Amino acid sequence: MKEIYFDHSATTPVDPSVVEAMMPYLKETYGNPSSSHRMGKEARRGMENAREQVAALIGARPDEIIFTSGGTESNNVAILGTAYRHWEKGRHIITTAIEHRAVLEPCKFLQSHGFDVTFLPVDESGMVDPEDVQRAIRTDTILVSIMHANNEIGTIQPIEEIGRILKERGILFHCDAVQSAGRIPVDVENLGCDMLSISAHKLYGPKGVGCLYLRKGTEIVPLITGGGQERDYRGGTENLPGIVGFGRAAELARQFLNRVPWELVLLRDRIIDGISERIPDSYLNGHRFRRLPGHVSFSFSGVDGKTLVSMLDEKGIAASSGSACHSDSPGPSHVLKAMGYSDQLAQSTLRVTLGKDNDDRQVDYFLAILPDIIEALRNISLELAPEGECPCEDQPSRYHQE
Repeated sequence: MKEIYFDHSATTPVDPSVVEAMMPYLKETYGNPSSSHRMGKEARRGMENAREQVAALIGARPDEIIFTSGGTESNNVAILGTAYRHWEKGRHIITTAIEHRAVLEPCKFLQSHGFDVTFLPVDESGMVDPEDVQRAIRTDTILVSIMHANNEIGTIQPIEEIGRILKERGILFHCDAVQSAGRIPVDVENLGCDMLSISAHKLYGPKGVGCLYLRKGTEIVPLITGGGQERDYRGGTENLPGIVGFGRAAELARQFLNRVPWELVLLRDRIIDGISERIPDSYLNGHRFRRLPGHVSFSFSGVDGKTLVSMLDEKGIAASSGSACHSDSPGPSHVLKAMGYSDQLAQSTLRVTLGKDNDDRQVDYFLAILPDIIEALRNISLELAPEGECPCEDQPSRYHQE
């Protein structure tokens, strides 16, 4: 069996039709979209067509789409741009303890410059309580930033309910939808957000391009100035081939979602049930049902997650132990720590994220080899453990044992 790719939350393969759509803009239609001659106008048409395709994916207007280099830039623009624009109204921002670092780091940066940030807790399934959002709001709150779905555990947040609360209070709402866009329906009107971040390479598009949805009338300060591109919100010549590829990927994602990704749900649940039945002391991370269709995350007592990923790689399976952006970072996952996990269990995690090309045969192979790998790693852990200690005794909260 050829190598199995189970790491679609880290990135997705570029769809062949996306590559096909990009090629003319790498070879023939290479004009600058800001140029007034024929080649520039052709380039502009390709870019604006892509803007329409991306807007259609999330129920937005084309003129509400600002193209960026990806999710990290979009998150920074939303958070820092709002803070710089509205600091005279207030300096309080609300987010959660399990956000991607592309949200946490700009929030911490603002903390060091006189802003007050509330990092809301989550429950054992990684879910934020909308009532906690309600209670955290102050008269000087200018922004709330909460992700749609978590990249490490797959839990989908109650964004619609939070959006209604914030709309009633007139507070700007940013949503990181990097993991959800293209995987589950995302509609900015239903979510009630004023800003929303997307990255093309998470939905079978190219790397290095994404967008920020900015609701018409929402005011922010641009972080990159000079040139006047993207309606003065993001200076610099646009990544035309990447944007065209992003548009095609968004179009394909709409078609995929119209069929409802039940195949991914079935494969996901086969893995969850298979691990739960075959491997003792294994704990599903995140909400059992309110999770992304192809997302599985487990922690295994007495196992080092990075070693587990390496052994699976030797068997031809590409998976991860958590966020790809921080795979080299020392220490346990901040997401699992926020959910109440010990350091040891938080570092014993395996994340398996499925895509449209995965199938039952691949899942069969994975479930056949995983129990033996876990057993081998636990035996090694027992041999290395100090006398009288058992690494498998480290347990999470009662919620995860049920």
